[in-house]
Amino acid sequence: MAARSTGVGVTTGSLARTLGVSPTTLRSWDRRYGIGPAERTDGRHRRWTPEDVAMLQEMCRFTAEGLPPAEAARAAKERARDRTRSPALTLTRSPGAPAPRPSTGLPLGDVRQECRGLARAAVRLDAAAVQSLLTTAVETHGLATAWAEVMVPTLRAVGRKWESSDDRYVEVEHLLSWHISATLRYVYVRSVRKAVAGEPPVLLACLPGEPHTLPLEALGAVLTERGVPALTLGGAVPAEALAAAVRRVGPSAVVLWSQSRSTANLPLARHVAGTRWGVRGARTQSPVLLGGPGWDGDSDPGHPGLLRPRRLDDALRMLGVPECPGRGTTADGSGPTALGIGN
Repeated sequence: MAARSTGVGVTTGSLARTLGVSPTTLRSWDRRYGIGPAERTDGRHRRWTPEDVAMLQEMCRFTAEGLPPAEAARAAKERARDRTRSPALTLTRSPGAPAPRPSTGLPLGDVRQECRGLARAAVRLDAAAVQSLLTTAVETHGLATAWAEVMVPTLRAVGRKWESSDDRYVEVEHLLSWHISATLRYVYVRSVRKAVAGEPPVLLACLPGEPHTLPLEALGAVLTERGVPALTLGGAVPAEALAAAVRRVGPSAVVLWSQSRSTANLPLARHVAGTRWGVRGARTQSPVLLGGPGWDGDSDPGHPGLLRPRRLDDALRMLGVPECPGRGTTADGSGPTALGIGN
């Protein structure tokens, strides 16, 4: 959407709508970082030229990549000067110079640079930047690594900030969760044709009362990406419906997700693991994987058909899923470390 031109340039309100930030943010950037309009009519009213707009677009891009506003402003102004001197010049960092350590206001810790850019875009409620960064992470690292090392750490940081700030940042968590879910479902839809036709699916379900579905969406997307059929029933599946689905589908395995102790239901898990399905004379049972931190108090499930994966690669190995060559490993080659949020 192009900003509306008025007189010598575009208005602050129009430019703010174009960039997806508030007019107050633009005025703050002008005051703090000197990244303001070249023209001011009557000495007061801001009018932004095309060059000003290009500089602010650069700044928004840099902040989305993880730079703090002050550093992003300097980089944007340097890029603008380079364009003035020569259109062919591009912004580079001096060889050997350390990468900047931006601050998002979220307790991220030692994480990938992509997490910082994603957190900053989410806090800014910049939906387009959030989706772009998620898509790039999946395309660059593969879904398993993008989930474990980019999506989960950022979600955890937002959750910790929410818990420690009197329910602020709820909108940030909702925005981030929605776009992560959209990304996972896109991978699933794109990959579902790879699944081997006629093979029994892995059945994925949240236990009764459990609404957190993102970890199962991630596992389902990874499974289909690697050619394994997955049937996801979603959140808070009633016990009767879960048992009926097992008998009707005859899954190769069942994954039951519990995010908290209040939803972990070991008797139900044992019942599912003991459910026999198939034609008379050839009935069998499905192994059940207990996923999520809700099961942490049950060190010994007490049933031979119950398995307890601790990591995403644990679950994939237990399900007999082939590795994806060149994808899904961490920098030290150990593989993704998180099956889901809080695990």
